[in-house]
Amino acid sequence: MTDAESSQPPASPASPPAVPGSPSPELRASDADRERVAEVLREAMAEGRLDMDEFNERVDAAYRARTYGDLAPLTRDLPAAGAVAPKTSLVKRSADDGSTEIDWAERVVEGTEPTSGGAFAFWSGFNRKGGWTVGRLFTSFAMWGGGEIDLREARFADREVVIRCFTIMGGIQVTVPPELNVSVKGFGIMGGFGDDATGEGTPGSPRVTVTGFALMGGVNVERKLRKAERQRLKEQRRQERLEERESRRLEHRERHQERHERHKERHELHRRRAEDNHHGIHGGDGQ
Repeated sequence: MTDAESSQPPASPASPPAVPGSPSPELRASDADRERVAEVLREAMAEGRLDMDEFNERVDAAYRARTYGDLAPLTRDLPAAGAVAPKTSLVKRSADDGSTEIDWAERVVEGTEPTSGGAFAFWSGFNRKGGWTVGRLFTSFAMWGGGEIDLREARFADREVVIRCFTIMGGIQVTVPPELNVSVKGFGIMGGFGDDATGEGTPGSPRVTVTGFALMGGVNVERKLRKAERQRLKEQRRQERLEERESRRLEHRERHQERHERHKERHELHRRRAEDNHHGIHGGDGQ
């Protein structure tokens, strides 16, 4: 054996799927599968888990991937790639499963490590969104800057979560899904602490309390639909428009058919009258 050969790491056996029920590594990946992995990589880069070179290398590999086995290693060392990350799971759902309601049994995994415990912005900005994991306590501060905290696709490490927002001449936007239990208890000093979100969510939802203060600045908490729900509603409206258009087309076709039938009846009536007149004239000539 040569020195070059001895320096090569031993080939490792093929790893089994990390998540029970995952598809076989030999199965072909779809464009949607590649895009989900690319989104995980984007979030990891935004959170500082990957540098730009690593990100570019992995994203290129993701879009070149042909099978699940090619995709799995790209996110194996990232938090969102494990069993607690249903959003990025490579397990395919049934094609006829049109449900977009949040499954809190998948979103709430108690005891998992939070992705981030806080955020800070000074003459700058921050954002926490996508499939990140929220811990029991998250503290954010913005001074002469701004921040965004989006919980619509987030996972929760505890059923009781407190998000503290403090801003001085800055702004923080907190966005929650309609299904989440939310309570807002902050206040403003020469500023505002907006509450458009307090209310109950769907069964099984964790409870999120947003507290803090805004000094000559603003914090706004509001509910917004998730991307999947927006797409579902958009598709529903599109389908309704198509059905309405088809209904109008059929109605127009029926009216056209009725007019055609009436025209045929009138034509037939005129033909018969013409024949009767013709027979009457010739019959009179023969007498």
